Amino acid sequence: MFPDSNSRSAQLNERASLVLAGGSSRSTIRTKPYTLYLKEAVGAEVVDVDGNRIVDFINNYTSLIHGHAYPPIVEAVKKQLVDGSAFSFCHESEIQLAELLCDRVDAFERIRFMNSGTEAVMNAIKAARAFTGRAKIAKCDGIYHGSYDYAEVSLSSGPDDWSAEDPVAKAYSRGTPQGALDDVVVIPFNEPQHAQRILERHADELSCIMIDTSPMRMGSNLVRQEYLATLSDVAQKHGILLVFDEVISFRLGYAGSQGLLGVSPDITALGKIMGGGFPVGAVAGRADVMSVFDADSDGVAPLPHGGTFNANPITMVAGLAAMTDMPRAAFDDLNALGERTREVLTEVFVDLGIAGQVTGEGSLFRIHLHDRPIVTIQDTAPGSGELTATVELRSQLIDDGFFLGAGLMGCLSTVSTPDHVERLAGALRSRLPDVVRAL
Repeated sequence: MFPDSNSRSAQLNERASLVLAGGSSRSTIRTKPYTLYLKEAVGAEVVDVDGNRIVDFINNYTSLIHGHAYPPIVEAVKKQLVDGSAFSFCHESEIQLAELLCDRVDAFERIRFMNSGTEAVMNAIKAARAFTGRAKIAKCDGIYHGSYDYAEVSLSSGPDDWSAEDPVAKAYSRGTPQGALDDVVVIPFNEPQHAQRILERHADELSCIMIDTSPMRMGSNLVRQEYLATLSDVAQKHGILLVFDEVISFRLGYAGSQGLLGVSPDITALGKIMGGGFPVGAVAGRADVMSVFDADSDGVAPLPHGGTFNANPITMVAGLAAMTDMPRAAFDDLNALGERTREVLTEVFVDLGIAGQVTGEGSLFRIHLHDRPIVTIQDTAPGSGELTATVELRSQLIDDGFFLGAGLMGCLSTVSTPDHVERLAGALRSRLPDVVRAL
């Protein structure tokens, strides 16, 4: 099944290479030696153009909380589509989704919709600058926050950079302006003393401290409370805004990761699950901070913000259907299955006597071919042969009919079942012994 050089997916990759830069429009979905093309997707499974049925354990990189083609979302979109998909007017569904989200999360006093998690992070940063009058931001070393120059700084840091006393402001994309690097203060993740020292040095220049509370690179584990408390204390002391990137971690609970952590940020960047499978992003936060989007009597706002498809009714009704069907009990059930998933997959390593671990929180999980603790960014440095073995295991699991994200990262949806999990564990048990021999 995979890989098969004669498959239609392989042929479509060849066609794509002739007209699409990089062979596709999305770097994160690439698999070696070629990327799968789908024919259909329903529930927890997808079918590729060659007719292979695959259990989807990544759900469009965590955005599909109800899996594929969820009937209430399909019906809501069908109903709205005949009434119009986008127009230069407002629609009540925008208010309804905003009310739902603001009712659930204490820190959400006002919300502003856009079209992606990247846009949400970008506008959260711009809002912090507009509110504080300061240009610089602080972010954690090696953590992903979307495709925005400032948010990408230090994303590509590795062992060669970690010998420095302080993290390096390093460009991720070729051509990144030096000015972008100069305006980003990089702090180490989960190291409170070093982070505090660096933040205090730049405190008067900082508009915000941005953090992903459950970064994929760190195994989707929750940030340590001591570290988060340090960031919050420094922010409050110096009038710096605390910004949570909950584009992914909002799926961890009824009020996102901030509900689990008991910390209310000043601004939150949102996306993924709140769009019901359609492009979405949002910035939510304190009313006074969010007032930077408010226009004065002349129609001018401190932070002007347009967007042809912002809050389009298709996304809004899809998001409303998705989030309405995620009450507290639904999150509890999904997270319980997530915990069971991590337990079942961990048992495979234990039973086989192979060094490895399964990390994560809520409905997120990640399989690692090592058993070292993952606390700081340095802990993520791969051992000899680890990357090759991880890529090979992912490929073999695809061949067995299970799709995980890059680095063996996975997530569950409300249509995931214990049977799906048990079957994945069986495939892992079968493939691991041969794969780890390459380590």
